[in-house]
Amino acid sequence: MSLRKYNPTTPGRRHSLVVSDLLSRVKPKRGLTTSLKSHAGRNNQGKITVRHRGAGVKRKLRSIDFVQDCFDIPGTVITIEYDPNRSSFIALVVYGNSEFRYILAPKGLNVGDSVLSSIHHIEARVGNRMPLEYIPAGFPIHSIEMEVGRGGKLVRSAGLSAQVLTVEGKYAQVKMPSGEVRMFPKGARASIGEVSNSDYRLARKGKAGTMRRLGVRPRVRGKAMNPVDHRHGGGEGRQPIGLPRPVTAWGKPALGVKTRNSNKWTNKLILKRRV
Repeated sequence: MSLRKYNPTTPGRRHSLVVSDLLSRVKPKRGLTTSLKSHAGRNNQGKITVRHRGAGVKRKLRSIDFVQDCFDIPGTVITIEYDPNRSSFIALVVYGNSEFRYILAPKGLNVGDSVLSSIHHIEARVGNRMPLEYIPAGFPIHSIEMEVGRGGKLVRSAGLSAQVLTVEGKYAQVKMPSGEVRMFPKGARASIGEVSNSDYRLARKGKAGTMRRLGVRPRVRGKAMNPVDHRHGGGEGRQPIGLPRPVTAWGKPALGVKTRNSNKWTNKLILKRRV
């Protein structure tokens, strides 16, 4: 991946664009896509439950295989494709049993490469997937299972990777991208490599219309609103919020307040909190 910078000849060109020569210019696999209905941040009653969402271009949902249960059947990468529903690239893999599946494309995986998923010890090569107990310490991994056989849940965004530190007893200790160290069942599987498209965060959108096409509506500061609309609103000119601490539009504490459930079942698996 590389960043291509354009001259600001138009408002839309006043930004950097993430491009890749690895992407295959093909349409998505027909049987692996479904229509994605836009809910615009509303619930089943039509009420807005998530603000600042709406509009956006139509897109199809790619069915990603996070389980990869074609065990011990080698697969060949046919294409590396762009997915509008996630930050990373995806790879179309055909297995020896003629089955097609999409997987997250790790950095360094190219068209024509072979990938393998197994519950046993296999070669620790980019794209392969196996239990944490067999992955060498220090290797970058992604798409980690929290429960054995339930599919990858963590470390799936562009440019992220975790590391296996050690395996003790029934658990493997993994250092997450945030710096948090937590335990996973040693039989939980993960894929080798760093998630692709690490330059994703460096791209600048250039104009407001780009964000609208992504389904993001404008955001307004609470201070700029009226008191009836936000707790920070009101006042003549540039006034402070007049509160001991920032709050949300509904009066709940915001900015730096911990929201994690203190009774969450995975708390006991966290050895070191994130930095």
